[in-house]
Amino acid sequence: MLSSTKAVVNALLVVFFLTMVIFSPNIIDFAYFTFLFYFLWKLKLLWYLLLSIFLFYNYIGDDFMLIDTHLHLVLEDYDIDEVIANALENGVKYLILGSSSVDDNKLNIDLASRYNNVFTTIGYHPSEASLISDGDLSFLKSAVENEKVVGIGEIGLDYHYGNEDRDLQISLFRKQLDIAQEYDVPVVIHTRDAFLDTYNILKEYKLRGVIHCFSGSLETAKMYMSLGYYLGIGGVVMFKNSKLKDVIREIGISKVVFETDSPYLSPFRGEKNEPSNVRYICDFVADLLDMSSSEVEKITSSNATVLFDLCI
Repeated sequence: MLSSTKAVVNALLVVFFLTMVIFSPNIIDFAYFTFLFYFLWKLKLLWYLLLSIFLFYNYIGDDFMLIDTHLHLVLEDYDIDEVIANALENGVKYLILGSSSVDDNKLNIDLASRYNNVFTTIGYHPSEASLISDGDLSFLKSAVENEKVVGIGEIGLDYHYGNEDRDLQISLFRKQLDIAQEYDVPVVIHTRDAFLDTYNILKEYKLRGVIHCFSGSLETAKMYMSLGYYLGIGGVVMFKNSKLKDVIREIGISKVVFETDSPYLSPFRGEKNEPSNVRYICDFVADLLDMSSSEVEKITSSNATVLFDLCI
C-alpha cells in the first residue's frame, strides 16, 4: 500500500516538475527546479507532501502581483471601490498613494486605513514651500510611524515655472530628507528642471528612495542609480516619441518600480489614468526588453516591496 501511494506521489512530482520547467521564465528558474526536484526525490513521503503543497501555493496558486507605487486618488472624483476593483482585475494588487499637501496627507492616511491593499507616503510638494509651517513638519514626524505610511513623498525641487523660491524649496526639501533619515524611511523624489540641485543634495544623505516619474537621460538615470535610487517608470515610457524607451533598454529593470501618477500621465492619451494601467506599462516594458511579463512583474514588484518594506 505504501509503495503504491509513494508511486502516485512520485508521479505527481514528475508532473509538477515538468510544469515548472515548461513555465520557467529563464534558465535560472529551470536550474532551480531541477536542483530542487532532485532533493525532493530523496526525501520521505511526508516531506513530498508538505513541500509540494508549499510550492504549489507559491509558484502556481499565487501569481506575482503588480504594485502601483505612486498615484493620487484624492485629487479626482474617483469611485475608489471601482478603481481598486479594476486594478485587482488587471493584477495590480497594491497601491501606494502619493501626498503633496497638508490636506493630501490626512486624506491619504484615512484612505489607506480603510483598505488592506492601500498604503501611502506623506510629504510636501515643492510648490507648497511657502505654505508649510513647523507644525506641518511635526505632523510628518508623528504620522510617519503609522503602519500604513511607507515613506516621505512626494518631496523635492521644481524650477519649471521659475526658481524665485529656490531657497524656500531647498529648505523644505532638506527638512523632509532629515525626517526620512531620522525615521529610516524611503523618500519619493519629485524633480523637474532641477537635476543638479536635486542630485547634489541627495548625495549628502544616505537614504533609499525612488525618483518619481523619471523621464531623464541615460546619464541622469545612471547618476541616480549610483546613489542607490530606483526609477519610477510610468505611462510616459509608452508615449510614441518618448526617449525613455532607449534608457530602459540600456539600464534594464533591476532598479525600476512601476507607477501611474494617476490621474495624470495616462499611457493612453486623452484618458484619465488609473492604477490598472500598470498592467499595460508592465507588458510594454516586457516587450521592450524581450522578457516575459511575469518576469518583469516579479522583478519590479520585488523592488517595490523591498524599497517600501511592504508587509504583504
